[in-house]
Amino acid sequence: MDLKNHTPLAERMRPKELAGVIGQDHLTGPEGSLSLSIKKNHPFSMILWGPPGSGKTTLARLYAKSFDLPLIQLSAVTSGLQDLKKNIQEFTATPLFGKSRFLFIDEIHRWNKSQQDFLLPFIERGDFFLIGATTENPSLTVNSALLSRVRVFTLNPLGHEHLSSLVGSYEERYGPLHLDQEARESIVAMAQGDGRYLFNLVDGVQALGKDKPLSKEELSLFLQKRAPLYDKAGEGHYGLISALHKSVRGSDPDAALYWLARMLEGGEDPLFLSRRIIRMATEDIGLADPQALAVCLSAKATYEALGSPEGELALAEAIVYLSLAPKSNALYTAYNKARESASKTAHLPPPLHIQNAPTKLMKELGYGKGYLYDHDLEYAFSGQRYFPKEMERESYYSPKEIGFEREMKKRVEWFDRLRTKLNEEGA
Repeated sequence: MDLKNHTPLAERMRPKELAGVIGQDHLTGPEGSLSLSIKKNHPFSMILWGPPGSGKTTLARLYAKSFDLPLIQLSAVTSGLQDLKKNIQEFTATPLFGKSRFLFIDEIHRWNKSQQDFLLPFIERGDFFLIGATTENPSLTVNSALLSRVRVFTLNPLGHEHLSSLVGSYEERYGPLHLDQEARESIVAMAQGDGRYLFNLVDGVQALGKDKPLSKEELSLFLQKRAPLYDKAGEGHYGLISALHKSVRGSDPDAALYWLARMLEGGEDPLFLSRRIIRMATEDIGLADPQALAVCLSAKATYEALGSPEGELALAEAIVYLSLAPKSNALYTAYNKARESASKTAHLPPPLHIQNAPTKLMKELGYGKGYLYDHDLEYAFSGQRYFPKEMERESYYSPKEIGFEREMKKRVEWFDRLRTKLNEEGA
């Protein structure tokens, strides 16, 4: 290897032709979208959405090269509207006799709405074809006006076989990598689907200058473990908490523990997790297991008392308990129905007989008149109406035949029968 070449290895290893891009056959294969576009000589604007190291920049460069058109590259991290205006002025100053150009904007999700909107008329007129690259969901980070003018392509993280192929390509070019088979597997796993990071690891191994193959244990002494891929503020945050919640709802404690660990290892705030766990107890278990809420509240208190890492076990305990608890959303559904009714009838007062009468005038107007004190009656139940008089009595809560809600269902039905009986007798 040429030690005098300070160009990063990942840059040197970029493929020279579109066919050399691996792991994105849905775009670069014979029937891939980009391949067909090139074959038909029909370029278009696009957003490339994919994880780090999946080949977005490489695809942008090779796509432009295939049409023999210039590619202007900007990074939304370091460039703003002034840089964009400057490049567009250069476009108009140097006509290409009917030809267009490509404008590549890396990390396009970092530009705000006004910066993205500035691109619109130039794309409309065909002054350039836009290629945007992003690691964030474009539907959440790119404005709709721009999305309507481009095609969005999703790139996949590189699989184990793709990363192994990259190691092989390196060895064909620069010679054997001094790692035994287990250590080779280890750096592929450490890359987590990121080709750029893999080449950084390979470069680090070769920089050690070892003559004999390193073992996995020896490798771990020289290479730092990669921090887990996790965006605490973006889609990754919401995607993983959704996966955790749905695993609990689906009664899979193993999957739930996995997603909990992914989030904690990624640096998620444990108190955020504890609040979401409490929400799971009320939304998905409810009165099917009233103890679930107490377990989750105790887990939060335990974490606050112990901190990390000891307190994390309390969160794991709550997750397993919730996963294996009987599930019912009857309470959650009932409350949402009640909210809907409340929003439509907020102008209706409570019936007079269940309102207090602290003044003489209110007593004369009938406040509190006819109220029956339930504790003085048989079964401690009067069967009176408690809804506004303008409303029919509603039924929101329908317990399920599962867990403790079986008992709640018996009670609901018993009170319903008793209410009907008392109302018939009163009539």
